[in-house]
Amino acid sequence: MTQGLHLSQKMALQQVLAPQLQQSLALLQAPVLELKALVEQELQQNPVLEEEYPLERGQDGKSQRDREIEKADPAEPPPDVKFDPAADGETKVADDFQAEFERLAQMDQEWREYFSEANVPLRAREEEEERRKYMFDSLVAGTSLQEHLLEQVRLSELPEDRYPIAESIIGNIDDNGYLRASVDELAFATNVPADQVAEVLKVIQTFNPPGVGARDLRECLMLQLERADRQNTLEYRIISEHMELLGKRRFPEIARALGVTIDDVQNAWQRITQLEPRPGRDFSHDDNMYVVPEVFVRKVGDEYVVTANEDAIPHLRISNTYKDLMTRPDSSAEVRNYIRERIRAGKFLIKSLQQRQETILNIAREIVKRQREFMEHGRSHLKPMTMAQIAEAVGVHETTVSRAVSGKYIDTPQGVFEMKSFFTSGLSTANGEGVSNATVKELINEMVANEDKKQPLSDEEIVKRLGEKGIMIARRTVAKYRSELNILPSHLRKQY
Repeated sequence: MTQGLHLSQKMALQQVLAPQLQQSLALLQAPVLELKALVEQELQQNPVLEEEYPLERGQDGKSQRDREIEKADPAEPPPDVKFDPAADGETKVADDFQAEFERLAQMDQEWREYFSEANVPLRAREEEEERRKYMFDSLVAGTSLQEHLLEQVRLSELPEDRYPIAESIIGNIDDNGYLRASVDELAFATNVPADQVAEVLKVIQTFNPPGVGARDLRECLMLQLERADRQNTLEYRIISEHMELLGKRRFPEIARALGVTIDDVQNAWQRITQLEPRPGRDFSHDDNMYVVPEVFVRKVGDEYVVTANEDAIPHLRISNTYKDLMTRPDSSAEVRNYIRERIRAGKFLIKSLQQRQETILNIAREIVKRQREFMEHGRSHLKPMTMAQIAEAVGVHETTVSRAVSGKYIDTPQGVFEMKSFFTSGLSTANGEGVSNATVKELINEMVANEDKKQPLSDEEIVKRLGEKGIMIARRTVAKYRSELNILPSHLRKQY
């Protein structure tokens, strides 16, 4: 056969998500902060949408407009919803949108709020905007480790012709404060001799935070001891000469090699643990994550009440300005068609937002219902639970539950938790009930924390203690959970 390019045709069936369905799934999966950005984008793209200010709503969650509609005759159009017929009373709208629009006006109460007039006083809007501005101005961005080091370069005694070398070195220092390139690699990158790079590196290693610019943990700890003028201490000798044995906590071997007692090594190790293994920790912004709970759980009497965080979700409605434009007799068919499509898109967005809130709230209620003991006593009483169980109880697909809890947080009496953290696999107990693996991990963590440090618990002993509590578990499973908890094996936890 000859090789080459050929054109061919074939027919195939393929499922493709409609754009509106894709939008609905994106809204369901997006956390609150991302959801606000998506809604803001829709507000800019769809002119018929406008945001309802929270100040319009009272303590009951209803606006004055809502209460007026409840009192009105259901057979009558809601207040301020007017239809302007033709001047002579005989001309009819060319397309069928007038009838469709009248049906929109007769929608039930839950949708009428989106067609109300924006009657918020100007002062109220200004106060709301002022509060928002204050909130965003309060979020001050921190200085990165690299920026902090570059500022020290300018304040150091380095000649300006060495600045490019310093910038290259700092650019290769990671967020933990370690240099991730060798001197030879930096010399090749900057096209300068390696000895010049080494000289500049020594200067950078005198910067704050202590230990920055180290190439490994050993050098990092030694730099911190040198900064504190502790080069003649036992801990400095241990780190410089026996770092590998220290990592394995072989204190007797270190004591024999240095001619000191095991207690001396033990005390030196305690002082070493007070050093910072990650000098750049204070400049890391990974922990500065602003979490906005989607759901609140509060105990009222003997029951737990679950409510959605409505204040964090933008409230949208259809602008009356465009409704009035639709009813004007001088509006062209092109204008009517455009507004009609925009209103339909806006309606779908509003419906998707409402459905998102209902789905998350129903899932949260079912979680609280099944995890009542967690709400009472904390993580050690977390029960095993799967997304399939919640999906069946709520009446949605399992993938819907997965999307709904992704990146969402719930504010409980025990603190703020990610919703997906409640879904854990379980182990069988002696009485046939299930226990969450998170609960088992918590028990293992407590056992290790309270163990005799001179005789730490082995994995087999942990298995026996869990068995006494009715939890049947294999030793390899204990080893797996211990590893996930970053707990060392018993022989490495032993303190002499």
